[in-house]
Amino acid sequence: MFEIIKLLFEICLFKKGPQDLPYSSWLLKLMLVLYLGIRVLMLNIHYDALHVVLQLLVDVVLVSAFFWGILSVVGKRGRFYQVLAAALGTDALMSFFALPGVATIETGQGGLWVLLVMFGLIGWHWAITGHIIRNALEQSLSFSLGLAFLYLLGTYQVMALLFPEVSGVK
Repeated sequence: MFEIIKLLFEICLFKKGPQDLPYSSWLLKLMLVLYLGIRVLMLNIHYDALHVVLQLLVDVVLVSAFFWGILSVVGKRGRFYQVLAAALGTDALMSFFALPGVATIETGQGGLWVLLVMFGLIGWHWAITGHIIRNALEQSLSFSLGLAFLYLLGTYQVMALLFPEVSGVK
């Protein structure tokens, strides 16, 4: 397990890519459980159990469909387990580090510094997603960052449409 976490950190630091993770359905399931566990902690800060379950279901479908889709377009579906495991695992790590900031903002404390740290984590998450896409599709970094931006923006828009309280729209 330590080796997997180390690999995820190296992906977050742009030293490794999803291809360095073992091709394993067990690993993908483990990353899914880790991802869901961290997301439950984040969402439980603000939402009731039903909203948490629904948001997690939509979130997992979106991330899975996105990576399946882009890998299918370029004919590299064989990389799906590794790419999805990398995306879920690195997102879980970033979310874990964001938990204190999310909790601080939710309680109305923290101020500008917490907000700046959170924006930094969001930017880093975008860069990591772009890095994963670049390695998965063997495309340029600028193309991959653009695709990652569209993915993150699209995911946010779908979640805001389905769950208006996520975007602050009541």
